[in-house]
Order: sequence, then C-alpha cells, then structure tokens
Amino acid sequence: AVHQLHWEFLRAGSNVLQTFTFYASEDKLENRGNYVAEKISCQKVNEAACDIAREVANEGDALVAGGVSQTPSYLSCKDKAEVKAAFRKQLDVFMKKNVDFLIAEYFEHVEEAVWAVEVLKESGKPVAATMCIGPEGDMHGVPPGQCAVQLVKAGASIVGVNCHFDPDTSLETVKLMKEGLQAAKMKAHLMSQPLAFHTPDCGKQGFIDLPEFPFGLEPRIVTRWDIQKYARRAYDLGIRYIGGCCGFEPYHVRAIAEELAPERGFLPEASEKHSSWGNSLSMHTKPWVRAR
Repeated sequence: AVHQLHWEFLRAGSNVLQTFTFYASEDKLENRGNYVAEKISCQKVNEAACDIAREVANEGDALVAGGVSQTPSYLSCKDKAEVKAAFRKQLDVFMKKNVDFLIAEYFEHVEEAVWAVEVLKESGKPVAATMCIGPEGDMHGVPPGQCAVQLVKAGASIVGVNCHFDPDTSLETVKLMKEGLQAAKMKAHLMSQPLAFHTPDCGKQGFIDLPEFPFGLEPRIVTRWDIQKYARRAYDLGIRYIGGCCGFEPYHVRAIAEELAPERGFLPEASEKHSSWGNSLSMHTKPWVRAR
C-alpha cells in the first residue's frame, strides 16, 4: 500500500518522496498503548520506510527525504538530550539508507524544531524544516519570522510550513517567514506544504480544533483549480519547494506540476493527454459549458 501511494505521487509529478516516517520516533511508537516499537522496533519501521521510498524513487527521477517530526518526549517536558536522542535514532537509519536530504516537519514549537535541525545537521546532508503554524506563530507565541531566523541559524537550508492550515493561510505565514529572514539579512530557500482543506475558520492550532477533524473533512477539500492557483501564488512568492500535506491526493500534486510545467520544462507522465485549466471544455456539446 505504501509503495503504491509513493508511485501514484511520483507519476503525478513529485520530485521528492518523503519516507513514511511521520511520528516514527521510538517514543511515539510506544506512546499511548502503541506497541510498535516493542513488537517491530523503531529501527525496522524507519528502515522499511526508507527502502520503499527509494525503490519507488528509482522508478523515476525523484529524491528521497528522510523525515522526523515532533515528539512526545518534548511535549512531556523531557530534557534537550532526551529529545535529541529520539531524533538521532531515526537519523542513524537515514544515514545507513543514504537518503538524499532530511526534513524536520510538523513542529508546533520552534525550540524543538531547532533541536531537530541541530541533530539532522550532524549528517552533513541538506536539511529542510517546516512548522505547523499559522500567522500567529508557534504555540509559545514566537512569530513566524523569528521562527524562520532560528531555524536557519540552527542550520536549515530550507524553511517553511506544513499541515494545520489551508493554502491561503500557509502562504501568508511563509510570507511572514520570508520577511523575517530579509529583516535579519539571512537567506534560505522557502517551502510550503499546506492542507488540501479550506480552513478559514481555524484558530491558532489549525484544523485539529475543527469539529470535523479528523474524519469529516471531505466537504472542505480544495479543487485542482484551487491548487493550481496556490502553486502559482507560491512560485510568485519565491517558494520553490511546493507541495502538500494532509488531504493532498495525487491529482492535487499533478495540478502543481501542470501549473508549473513552463518553469519545470516538462509535464508529468500522462498529462499530455488532457489540457489544464479545463481547456478541453471548448469541445463540450453544451454551449453554456463551452462558454465557461
């Protein structure tokens, strides 16, 4: 199943396949009655994730990114050394499997994100860092611009946001990060991986506080047209790592790849069989549909 998902996103135009290691730190795999760490082991879970991602990436022209995310250790107030040890166990696997680069993603607190980046930088590989925050900043009130500055100082080459908020809100947040970096006279590449749900009514914690979360969000799903607009706005903002998080389906990624085909120099596989932005409607039998 994981192999098939990776393959569908690759075929839709993905340049990067992330290892399926979200919340795969040892402390998370043994948290709240989850006995995966005991029955299988953190190492084997992460190794399998790397192997599957690499197998599919080799079928096309994609990079493999090893990812870590926030930990129960931090949220339960463990010290810096313990939190870093959790990240390092995953990093050891990523190094063994020789992933192409590393991502610290889905952090609500910039302090923990900085610790993750510091560990991942020990690899000598490029590091990206994204936070699941909106324009109000992290859960301790650190503004997006300051979050970006701290992440770059820690060693991140790419900074941005992922999850919790829709494309519009996420781009607003990345814009604030960009402004913070400019004010500090610092440079980094920018990254955006928003939800594929409309969430204008979110609070500071994003979609996890919505009454529909997690299993009733389908009515909020964004269209491929929404994503094409998002991709163009992101590119115009200077973002070059453009993707998605929860709710994103392969057709959403294909919409990004098709919208940015002029910049990328090619279309994803099979996209030559149809026109983007509904251009094929010009052949519709109904005149009022053709007029759209």
